[in-house]
Amino acid sequence: MALRPRSLAVTTLATAPALAADSNEHPRVYKGKVTAKGGLLLRDRPTRGSHVIRHEPYGKIVHIFCKTRGDNVRGNDRWYLLTDGTWAWGAAHYIANIGPAPRWC
Repeated sequence: MALRPRSLAVTTLATAPALAADSNEHPRVYKGKVTAKGGLLLRDRPTRGSHVIRHEPYGKIVHIFCKTRGDNVRGNDRWYLLTDGTWAWGAAHYIANIGPAPRWC
């Protein structure tokens, strides 16, 4: 009888760290959908006046690496760093999250 409780304890301890690690991990890339009707200008910094790198059309699914604070766009100061092709910043106001919100940069 002494073997059963010990074997259960070993099994529980062996599996518990794996479950805890999986539940706390964030995916490396998050997704979003461009909601700006005319498309979204992506920039080299999280500011409205920074250099435009490229344009993504309305409805495009984009990959988000992380978020930061930047210039306020219609009441939202969050900007997303996108990883599609070249790294560029897009105003979060015009990107709807698909799944969880991105982590902070």
